[in-house]
Amino acid sequence: MKVFACWVLTYVVCLAAVRKMWSSRYMRSNLSRSLYMNMLSHSQSPPYWEGGHQWYLCDPEKISEALRPMFFQSYLDEGTQTFLDRSIEKSGWLSIQLYHSFMSSVFSMFMSRTSINGLLGRGSMFVFSPEQFQRLLKIGPDWKSQRLLDLGAGDGEVTKVMSPHFEEIYVTEMSQTMIWQLHKKKYRVLNIDEWQRTGFQYDIISCLNLLDRCHQPVTLLKEMRSVLEPTRGRVILALVLPFHPYVENGIYNAETDQTGKELLKGGKWEKPAEIMQVNGTMWEEQVNSLADVFEEAGFAVETFTRLPYLCEGDMYNDYYVLDDAVFVLRPV
Repeated sequence: MKVFACWVLTYVVCLAAVRKMWSSRYMRSNLSRSLYMNMLSHSQSPPYWEGGHQWYLCDPEKISEALRPMFFQSYLDEGTQTFLDRSIEKSGWLSIQLYHSFMSSVFSMFMSRTSINGLLGRGSMFVFSPEQFQRLLKIGPDWKSQRLLDLGAGDGEVTKVMSPHFEEIYVTEMSQTMIWQLHKKKYRVLNIDEWQRTGFQYDIISCLNLLDRCHQPVTLLKEMRSVLEPTRGRVILALVLPFHPYVENGIYNAETDQTGKELLKGGKWEKPAEIMQVNGTMWEEQVNSLADVFEEAGFAVETFTRLPYLCEGDMYNDYYVLDDAVFVLRPV
């Protein structure tokens, strides 16, 4: 028992030392340093990070002529900035971050990263703000519809952005700890092999950053098409580009690099059973290729934009960010 207590104490002291080293002078980013200096000078609001606009850049000349009219430019809005501010604040809670780091080290021996985050209530994701969601669907704040299905809903924080517009909200998720979080939010959780056979159709299906993390992405697209309301139904689909498909399989121990991508450490990723053919290397080139994939599955691109896929940070990073292409698809 004494040995264990000493180990825990040493672990905490080392993490605290690292945290101290990365504060002030050794802050992780220009934004962090600016916020720290503003805190010292008792500023009331954090500065705008000028580099944030790069998350939304797209070169229309590289988009195909057929898709070019469907693109609309997004920007860092108030809802996104609120998420970033909250994430930066939470990453500075030393005692909580030490606790999360310690518990993650313990649970990683027999749980996946996703399940650990669900258990600890950390690592919430952000895809779009309420205003960005409304702009994607070309709706107003008071617009209402009947059924939303959110596939791979995680902890339900992104679902919460969409939920005010729907009478019935259905979600799916594989992680049991995330399902626990979804039940706490009063969403109707369907099994991953149940949502296709409920006997009713959905007005909106959201499939956010799931196609590159499932075994059968092509089949999933066709299944969404089969249960979507055929006239007013729409699919909101987000995909991280560049496209790197892999499937999380059970237990693994992962680290995360500076871009937010998880690096395998002593574990195993599985390749998906189905290959979704996405060509090109640049963001715009892969968007062009995805339009062909969607067409083969029975969809046409109605509109699309570029948004940052954000995740709450930890004691080493204020937040993590990847590049998302977000599409609204209509059945054809």
